[in-house]
Amino acid sequence: MGSITQKLVDLLNVQQLDDYLFQGQNTRLFGSHLFGGQILGQALIAASKTTDRPAHSLHAYFIRSGRTDLPILFKVENLRDGKSFATRQVHALQEGLVIFSALISFAIPEDGLNYQTIEPNYPSPEELISEQQHKQMISEDIPEFMRSIVMRQFNIKIHPVQPFNPFKPVKGETNYAEYFQTFETIPDELNSRMMHQAIAAYYSDYNLLTTSLRPHGVSYAIGDVRSASLDHSIYFHHDFKVDEWLLYDMHATVSSQSRGLNFGRMWQGGKLVCSVTQESLMRDLRSSS
Repeated sequence: MGSITQKLVDLLNVQQLDDYLFQGQNTRLFGSHLFGGQILGQALIAASKTTDRPAHSLHAYFIRSGRTDLPILFKVENLRDGKSFATRQVHALQEGLVIFSALISFAIPEDGLNYQTIEPNYPSPEELISEQQHKQMISEDIPEFMRSIVMRQFNIKIHPVQPFNPFKPVKGETNYAEYFQTFETIPDELNSRMMHQAIAAYYSDYNLLTTSLRPHGVSYAIGDVRSASLDHSIYFHHDFKVDEWLLYDMHATVSSQSRGLNFGRMWQGGKLVCSVTQESLMRDLRSSS
């Protein structure tokens, strides 16, 4: 039995079958539906293994719900290898059907003009309780049939800035923030920029969707809404280490047409290292009940 972090990197480190063909395994986190962050991280690893340049952007669509009881086949297409940029398209398939598609761009690092917006000011992670401690505090509100799944330790350490109870939702602001890092250092044999980017992509989908639900006081956990990630984009601005604390600051700007638009920014050492954009499904089920 490996450590939590070893299991995570083993999950994301897809097996190469051919030059542009890869296979990924699954882990069961939230029932039978595949966690979108897992597909993001695995697709990024698959595409990264076909080039020697780091990724600078990823634009993806979740096309069908994935299943945790089936392996995933990742087909990578080399669209271009230029002097500065390389572009790959990745399709993830289960039972012959495309469940996910992404365009990923890679670039040779270079110097240039630099600017960033101001980092938000939050308490340090050491001043905050962990997500697991918060789960213990609200455990009595979790229905018995869901308790074992909800109480399971997530494979990344999280310290929420504003803990919330999805089983007793209240209307709130459209911003939310968490600190995160892996439980252990990344194993030496997989300690690459590719793996750090993939773990950040994996985590970026974990709570981003909930920001657009907050102003409505609804929650997927109690059946108020049907929610799912529809698309996901990530921009990588600077190098970072996921085995050291990062701040993930999230906010939502609009909800309409049963969709919400969510944004995220990851900070480390005063630098804005990643930006994330996601549109999510948020179909109100209360009127049909």
